[in-house]
Amino acid sequence: MSRHGVIDEIAQGCLMGRARMLARVLTGIYDDAMRPFGIKASQLNLLVVVAQLGPIRRIDIGRTIHLDSSTLTRNLQVMLANDWIEETASAEDGRGRPLRVTAQGRALLQKLSGAWKDAQRKARKLLGTDGEAMLLDLSSGLPRPDAP
Repeated sequence: MSRHGVIDEIAQGCLMGRARMLARVLTGIYDDAMRPFGIKASQLNLLVVVAQLGPIRRIDIGRTIHLDSSTLTRNLQVMLANDWIEETASAEDGRGRPLRVTAQGRALLQKLSGAWKDAQRKARKLLGTDGEAMLLDLSSGLPRPDAP
């Protein structure tokens, strides 16, 4: 074994490192496409979740997309300030103020759809058919953070 055995092993084969690198490259593709619309890829992902599942509580958004509360809060603040989402009346159980997409948020989604499709094509080209299928399959099987 070389002097840097464990270092070389981690550098060459760490799944976490490779997944994070891939995530950064893919995020860059979508960020570049979304920049003209004033939204980041991470915010787009949140906007779609709120549009699809809302009204939805912050904690449920975080659980749904495996996002820590500080990152979630930071992105939601930008989205609230831009009037893409809004808080609704308190939930029946009194826990949190659910979020829903606004008319402005829906209009933004419509406006950026062509740019998103272009980014999607670039990402698919990068991943290839097998890579795309593998990514979709792997991500569909992720456990919820609160699952045992």
